[in-house]
Parts: sequence; C-alpha cells; structure tokens
Amino acid sequence: MAKGIKEAEYDAWLIRITEGEQFGSGFVNANPNSKIPAMMDHTHTPAVRVFESGSILLYLAEKFGEFLPTDIVARTETMNWLFWQMGSAPFLGGGFGHFYAYAPEKYEYPINRYTMEVKRQLDVLDRQLADNRYIAGDEYTIADMAIWPWYGALVKNKVYEAAEFLEAHTYKNVVRWADEIAERPAVKRGLMVNRTWGEESRQLHERHDASDFELRTQDKLEPSGEK
Repeated sequence: MAKGIKEAEYDAWLIRITEGEQFGSGFVNANPNSKIPAMMDHTHTPAVRVFESGSILLYLAEKFGEFLPTDIVARTETMNWLFWQMGSAPFLGGGFGHFYAYAPEKYEYPINRYTMEVKRQLDVLDRQLADNRYIAGDEYTIADMAIWPWYGALVKNKVYEAAEFLEAHTYKNVVRWADEIAERPAVKRGLMVNRTWGEESRQLHERHDASDFELRTQDKLEPSGEK
C-alpha cells in the first residue's frame, strides 16, 4: 500500500458485467442497485456494505484519515468537487458516451447536446485547475480520485476515442493534471486491478495481496490462463 497502512489491505474480485454476475444474489447483497463498484468491510461485525464510488471514497478516506482534509474549508471544497463528479459524470457516460460511441444509430441532436455539456464541464475543470495543482487545491484528494478516471481518461483519449472530436488538447490545465495523476505509482497499480483487456503484463484479474502486482499478472500465470 502506497501509504503503508496495513489495515487497508483488500481483496478485489472480478465481476463480469457482460455475463450478468452483478445480478447474482451475492453481489446484490453488496449493492442492491447491481452496479460496480461495491465494497464489503469485514473488519466490522456485521460487515458494512458500501456502494457508489463517491460513498466508497468517502468511507475509506474517513476510516483511514487520508486524502480528505480535516480543515473545514478544504474539506468542503473537496466535497464540492466529489459531488460535482457524481452529478456531472452521467452526462458524460450515459449521455455523450452512449450517443457518440455506443448507440446503434447516430443522431445529431443528442450528440450535439451532450457534446456541448461535456465541453462545458471540461471548461469548468480547466478554469479550476488553472490556479490549483489538484482539483480541490494543492493537496491530492478523493476529488481527484473520483474525477480523473472519467475526465482525465477522456482528454487522454482513453475512453470513447473522442479527444480529437472534443478538442481536448485545448483544455491545457486538465491535460496537465491528467498527466500528473497518471504518473502516480498507486494509480498505475490501480489501473491493473480487475483489468481483463490490453497487454497481459498490465492485467490483474483479481487482487488479494500486494505481491500480486509482481507475481500474478496474466503474463506470469500458466499459459492456459488462471481465472
């Protein structure tokens, strides 16, 4: 663990949503909404279930006292941006992403509608990052963790292959921030967990120990592939 917190060790189980595993009774017990991610904290009796990514980030930050400022002003700013992500990302994913990348037929109106909204959101982030190293200020927080997988990936053309279409290069502060976050060692490790595509050396289908990053990526397992 990057912070050296032994109590933060975890098991990461792969849920194959294309096979409907999120609808099984075991997963529904963790998240009644049948969406990933979900978490069970077995250090409590009974175990505590936590679902929705924002709730998971907040739960872990408060549990371990990391990545969430204690100062009321800085904490509130972090929470502002955490909730901004939860309110904004559906327009990016369910709106723009669906109609631009996945819809079986291309309709001009919804593509234009959601494109303008996503560009507006990128402009909001770009103006915020013009005067701040990270989303909520000079400190890396759960707000960055929540926003980067969506908007950082977007401007680096990692989702929807829409960076050129959105003129992502013009949001220079977002691109700078996205590149800096991508170089964090913990982020690089996190991108490997539950990954089942791309080069095998970057795939870690399940994670149960810190050593798995070195010993149990797909290229290290038997040629037949261990599930």
